Amino acid sequence: MKSLGDSAVGLLLVTGGLLGLTLPFGKLAGAAGVAPALWALVISLGAGGVLLLYMVATGQRVGLEAHRLRYFTIAAAISYAVPNLLMFSAIPHLGAGYTGIMFTLSPVITLMLSVLFGVRKPTVLGMSGIAVGFVGALIVAWTRGEAGRPADPFWVVIGLLIPFSLAAGNIYRTVDWPRNAGTTELAVGSHLAAAAMLTAIILLRGDFATLGDLVGVPVLAAAQAAASALMFVFFFRLQSVGGPVYLSQIGYVGAAVGLVSSVLFLGESYGWLTWLGAVVITAGIAMTTKAQLAVSA
Repeated sequence: MKSLGDSAVGLLLVTGGLLGLTLPFGKLAGAAGVAPALWALVISLGAGGVLLLYMVATGQRVGLEAHRLRYFTIAAAISYAVPNLLMFSAIPHLGAGYTGIMFTLSPVITLMLSVLFGVRKPTVLGMSGIAVGFVGALIVAWTRGEAGRPADPFWVVIGLLIPFSLAAGNIYRTVDWPRNAGTTELAVGSHLAAAAMLTAIILLRGDFATLGDLVGVPVLAAAQAAASALMFVFFFRLQSVGGPVYLSQIGYVGAAVGLVSSVLFLGESYGWLTWLGAVVITAGIAMTTKAQLAVSA
């Protein structure tokens, strides 16, 4: 029997579940008045800081040669800083559950990009899955958020940019993975780089004015930082074990957790078209997953 660290399925469920908690946590933080960039900083600084302490305690170090620094910077921007900023900005307008559905597009877009950049050869089934997923995305986008509260199309577009950024990050981290780099080291370097970027954004925008609102939700902030630190330990291990397309499916698990928790605990509601779109996207994911497994076999 495989241990959790060697089981792609187990890593997928744990990582996706922890990702899903970010959605309701983010909505609660926004309702408390915390700026999106500041809450994104909680995630990256919390994850990077906790994991750095672990590395120091266990005698590990973060490499600072040119390749690693390049990797940290690019991965930080497209994998963490940008998508988290987009996500926490969109949630108040689209709802946490709806925004989570956007995560489900990541596997389809990841496969599309992997084909375009030659990371994976195209197959009929894989390309069909991309097409089906795209149809599902159009259906979800048409509903524009919670039932009875259609969002401005601008925020729907912002939501759709989230999976594109995540997919680009999935491909980049695989293609440019530094030689002999450990998963925890990459998580630390990337998140601390993202924290630096977000701090610069906060200073430029004056969002530190909402720091008092953050101090007002200490338990929520601590829970988010802890969940983020734990998630990214599993995240980079899953990248190594499962590859970029399989990794991208954490969006499916995360969306399910985010959608269910938002409906049950945050009072959100969605029309039947939104649920239909989610089902169609799921069918596309199933097709792209089967295509990936067929190629890997």
